[in-house]
Amino acid sequence: MLKGIPPIVTPDLLHALASMGHGDSIAIVDANFPSASTAQRLVTIAGASAPETLAAVLALMPLDTAVAPTVHTMEVIGEPEAIPEPVADFAAVLADAGLGDVEIGHLERYAFYERAGRAYAVVRTGELRPYGNILLVKGTVDRIGVR
Repeated sequence: MLKGIPPIVTPDLLHALASMGHGDSIAIVDANFPSASTAQRLVTIAGASAPETLAAVLALMPLDTAVAPTVHTMEVIGEPEAIPEPVADFAAVLADAGLGDVEIGHLERYAFYERAGRAYAVVRTGELRPYGNILLVKGTVDRIGVR
């Protein structure tokens, strides 16, 4: 274990987050997402929900404040204005991380698949609820506190 790193963050996820650069994106997806056929790099966090994984990622990775939206979720098929339970949970996680004012964009299913396919990594979670999928764009770290 390492200090200050959420326990659900695996070595593979930590490596992916550290390897990403400004403007790279990461997709956190549910267990039903076609992650293996979509991902350039696939990381599996089978024991965690998508919102738990989002919270862990946000503890380590800044969001890009120069683009809007910097966060996207997948629209409900046939109901693009619907807010599924996992998406409401994502909004709560963002608020808890001090990012409640971040715009959350919504992408049609196949547009989301296409963006996830271009993401630096796809993180498959154990989330069983439909529409538990979110894309994040990485920002920059301005200063690192050194002790």
